[in-house]
Amino acid sequence: MPKLKVFRRIFRFHGFRESVRIALNGIAYLFLYHRNMRIIFLTGIAAFLAGVHFRLRGIELISLCLTITLVFMAEMFNTAIELIIDMTTRKYHTLIKLVKDIAAAVVLIASLNAIAVGIILFWRHIFK
Repeated sequence: MPKLKVFRRIFRFHGFRESVRIALNGIAYLFLYHRNMRIIFLTGIAAFLAGVHFRLRGIELISLCLTITLVFMAEMFNTAIELIIDMTTRKYHTLIKLVKDIAAAVVLIASLNAIAVGIILFWRHIFK
């Protein structure tokens, strides 16, 4: 019977409110301790407000929101990967450096995509 209690404790399900609270704690941590996350968030808000200001069509706003979310998620995964690696070891290893570089490259690619989407969506509004 004690094994069942351990199993239940390990695999317990959180209520919806608890799950949201845990996720918000993660987001708060990112904002408090990671400058890039604040920059990405503020840039995303600015891009969205520009989209509203220039009265982008619905599908254009959806594309813009998805692009902003993609960059935000890429940075979150990059940070999570770096934290996990830093938790396991502080020693330099070529493969660890490579994993961190690849995680950073994901953010770079998402950001370059965001710039391309921004140019496509805002070009006609800025240069008319």
